[in-house]
Amino acid sequence: MATIIEFKLPKALAAALRIPPNDPRRQQIRVLKKLLKKARFTEFGQHYRFDEILLSKNPGKKFQELVPVHDYNKIYQEWWMKTLDGVPDVAWPGKIKYYALSSGTSEAASKYIPVTRELLRSNTVNYLRQLLSLIRYEDANKRAMTKGFLMLGGATDLKKGKAGWYAGDLSGILAKKRPFWFQTFYKPGGRIAAMTDWNQKLNEIVEHAREWDIGYIVGVPAWCQMCMEMVIDHYKVSNIHEIWPNFSFFVHGGVAFEPYKKGFEKLLGKPIVYIENYLSSEGFIGYKTREHARGMQLILNNNIFFEFVPFDNTNFDTEGRIVDNPEVKMVHEVEEGKEYALLMSTNAGAWRYLIGDTIKFADVEKCEVTITGRTKHYLSLTGEHLSVENMNKAVELVSEEFNISIPEYTVVGFPYENFFAHKWYVATNDPVDPAQLKKKIDGHLRLLNDDYATERDSALKEVFLQVLPEEKFMKFMEIKGKIGSQHKFPRVMKGKMLEEWTRFIETGTI
Repeated sequence: MATIIEFKLPKALAAALRIPPNDPRRQQIRVLKKLLKKARFTEFGQHYRFDEILLSKNPGKKFQELVPVHDYNKIYQEWWMKTLDGVPDVAWPGKIKYYALSSGTSEAASKYIPVTRELLRSNTVNYLRQLLSLIRYEDANKRAMTKGFLMLGGATDLKKGKAGWYAGDLSGILAKKRPFWFQTFYKPGGRIAAMTDWNQKLNEIVEHAREWDIGYIVGVPAWCQMCMEMVIDHYKVSNIHEIWPNFSFFVHGGVAFEPYKKGFEKLLGKPIVYIENYLSSEGFIGYKTREHARGMQLILNNNIFFEFVPFDNTNFDTEGRIVDNPEVKMVHEVEEGKEYALLMSTNAGAWRYLIGDTIKFADVEKCEVTITGRTKHYLSLTGEHLSVENMNKAVELVSEEFNISIPEYTVVGFPYENFFAHKWYVATNDPVDPAQLKKKIDGHLRLLNDDYATERDSALKEVFLQVLPEEKFMKFMEIKGKIGSQHKFPRVMKGKMLEEWTRFIETGTI
């Protein structure tokens, strides 16, 4: 693994110049220049005049002026598609050997996201940084840091493309390319990790669970919870710590943990430390660097250049599609508490790429962010502007009030009696009165969101709620072929997936 050497301005000189030694803007401009220099002789770099940007006095603004914003369809059709035929030097030097298959939570067809050697190296460095940051966690069991890592990811048995590349879940690619020194700690091991049948993989993990001394579990909460429930049931124990007494860290990301926490804690024999990271198919974006942080710290100095588009009606249409020439901010221009859509330029040939996530800065000075949802996953039929962040908070509150676990839910909007309505589908295996649950969720949303409260007294005439067993949600994902750690249940249903979900609820098939 290559050593990363960073030039740091001496603190005394920085103080004399009144410049912070790790100024976020400087870190990001340094990253942008490094990316532009590396890619300037690619087709993309020549087309968008990277040399001219590098010679500019303000490369950040020049970059925004010359290079357009790309969503997946635009960058794939114009650039990435060529790389699938083995064409080198398209948007990043060399040929692309790996592609992370990603459908997000709404698109039907798989997306092919390029994964380069440089990106994998950056991810490895960031994993090590995150691991070392645990030393600062006062409540953590430090002994667990030398125990096994159970990583519930996609299959490492990747499919081979016609031009010699390989494609699969990012977690599968990362597991396949894991460093040699990590082999001792890595569970479930190469054989089980290669399995493509998720249920078979879980059963194998359960069979071997007693043989492992697990200190960490890494993965999406829903699937990790299912795995622990299976282990507990198989060995007839009361909690997971009777099998893995050193289990102390749960590393999760990609989805808000609040809806899962109640059910998760029922499986534990003692408290653990929850560590959130922000890993997408396009790169390792950030992680919690301290125990009581309000958000995850963006990684500003390791090959990702970030931009932020205010998530409002000026920059996005009612379907969550970004407009041409949106307003864009750099890291030193953002405001705390304001919602932004995230753009990334990376060492895998993503340039001003809209990944689809929306975030807020919980702490601008520390560059700590929280994920608030997806650009296409919010409801605003009548101007209620209901975000996933609002929904998650309401679910967290009712879970506590009713003492129930709600690991999954989804919400749909539709015309109703010349006006509009929302319908919630809520997953819980605990007894609860749906009418009371609906009333409480609706009440909390009124308090959390002024626009929602206003519309509930006018055009948003009704809210409906249906309680379903947890298995129903899992079965739908299984039928869709979205079993595994990379796949999250959509919090808002629209379009084709809504049609399939409605059919599934009615008939059991899609």
